[in-house]
Amino acid sequence: MRAELKRQGLDGFVIPRSDAHQNEYVPPAAERLAWLTGFTGSAGSAVVLSKKAALFVDGRYTLQASEETDPKAFTPRDLVSEPPARWLAAHARKGARIGYDAWLHTPAQIEALRRGAAEAGAHMAPVARNPIDAVWSERPEEPSAPVTLHAARFAGETAKAKLKRISAALKGDGLLVSDPHALAWIFNIRGGDVAHTPLPLGWAYIRKKGRPQLYLDAAKLTPTVRKALDPLADLSDPAHLEDDMRKLGREKAVVVFDAATVPEKIVAAFKSDGGQARLSGEPVALMKARKNAAEIAGARAAHVRDGVAMVEFLAWFDEHAPRGRLTEISAAQALEHFRSVGGALREISFPSISAFGAHAASPHYRVSAASDIRIGRGIYLIDSGGQYEDGTTDITRTVAVGKPDPEMRDRYTRVLKGHIAIATAVFPQGTSGAQIDAFARRFLWDAGLDFDHGVGHGVGAYLSVHEGPQRISKLGVVALEEGMILSNEPGYYKAGAYGIRIENLIVVERRAVDRAERAMLGFETITLAPIDVRLIERKLLTTAEIAWLNAYHARVRKTLSALASPRARVWLKRATQKI
Repeated sequence: MRAELKRQGLDGFVIPRSDAHQNEYVPPAAERLAWLTGFTGSAGSAVVLSKKAALFVDGRYTLQASEETDPKAFTPRDLVSEPPARWLAAHARKGARIGYDAWLHTPAQIEALRRGAAEAGAHMAPVARNPIDAVWSERPEEPSAPVTLHAARFAGETAKAKLKRISAALKGDGLLVSDPHALAWIFNIRGGDVAHTPLPLGWAYIRKKGRPQLYLDAAKLTPTVRKALDPLADLSDPAHLEDDMRKLGREKAVVVFDAATVPEKIVAAFKSDGGQARLSGEPVALMKARKNAAEIAGARAAHVRDGVAMVEFLAWFDEHAPRGRLTEISAAQALEHFRSVGGALREISFPSISAFGAHAASPHYRVSAASDIRIGRGIYLIDSGGQYEDGTTDITRTVAVGKPDPEMRDRYTRVLKGHIAIATAVFPQGTSGAQIDAFARRFLWDAGLDFDHGVGHGVGAYLSVHEGPQRISKLGVVALEEGMILSNEPGYYKAGAYGIRIENLIVVERRAVDRAERAMLGFETITLAPIDVRLIERKLLTTAEIAWLNAYHARVRKTLSALASPRARVWLKRATQKI
């Protein structure tokens, strides 16, 4: 690569872990960071200079990065405390020309890099061809999975109605849709261009007045799909997008761009010819986050199906784990098997986190052939989910193998108390996720403990398992609104020992409060699977918390018993007994 940089007249290059849409999961052709460094995590970046190179990952991936990369080639750095821009300021030489691929960075990311380079007297330079692509001889082809139609009974609203709502909400001449999740939602389509999320990669330009332009590879469109899309938009090849944006620039159009996903390449092309760019949070994300009745009904149905798979798995696990023959990989494979048995599973919604003992203390641990261990006595954590045509699931259960010690029971019960506090929260309309984040932490705080991830993230409707802008976290500034689906997943992690997390998905719903002076909201729990009572320290639970747990387990048992196998039904009855 350094030889290629020299040929292109560059003194360095920035390699993000991203594609042109800033997706969480990217197609194989965009896995440039993994190809160069060996690091396969879902977030990170690298900077290569002529004499040194650094790999930037956050705390979730510190261990993984050390296992997958050569420290002699890449110096590991913390992505949060020392991002690439700050590292460049300290290590780029004066006058250096640092390259970047403008398709893979947002304008804000490039602005930060420019400031960092400028501190060192260097400057950032966009490249005509990504130097990794020039030397990656076996780079996979760009994805070309067929686009499919998302059925009206699952979508709950026509694409025509969505387009009308978006046009009415626009503050400008048009909106460039650069987020494929938004594209899929708007046009009621799905695809298979990336792993774990049913995305068709493409773009759309939605006008305040006039027909939209939809940019999709024609090879992905069957006659049936084309027939459905033709009345909605003019279809164009994605290769025409840059020229079309330049044309809009020459027309002095005012265009809204999604600051979180639009590439610098497109905004620069539009502005260079006189366009007025408005970089902001576009209106689609919030519309997509508020699920309609059909989407919520689909989510409930998907969670019943997923709950049966979880019961089958947990019953199987309780039978086999004490024998000491299971490994993290074999357990994860078994759960994927139980999910697939019914034939409705389209894909897992993310790589399962199957973690025993100290591995569970890393919240985003990913088991590999190299790290796989046998499951013995202690605590096992499984965080997993499925993509079904009617909904997306995400669930975490922490399970005892053998008799847990008093400290494990104490920590587990404090996590459960926080989980129940979120599940039973009632709050005024307009409340943000940041305002209720502490509900889940209080009982850990009482013991001088905490955890370093958010309490909950948004979840899509047969879309991304990590959806914004809704979230329950210290950074969750968006008001929670009726119909939003989020996770409820407090945890506790003791480094080198064990980890605990209890996760259900919840839906924001209206709540009737006697003599309330404001409109009030609360949560409906839609995940259905037993919570391991063997890890509970009963004396730490209040009467109300015990009542919630018993009612939840009664609902799980009533809903799933008739759908489970005879073996799992016996286990379920025992696992959901009152405490």
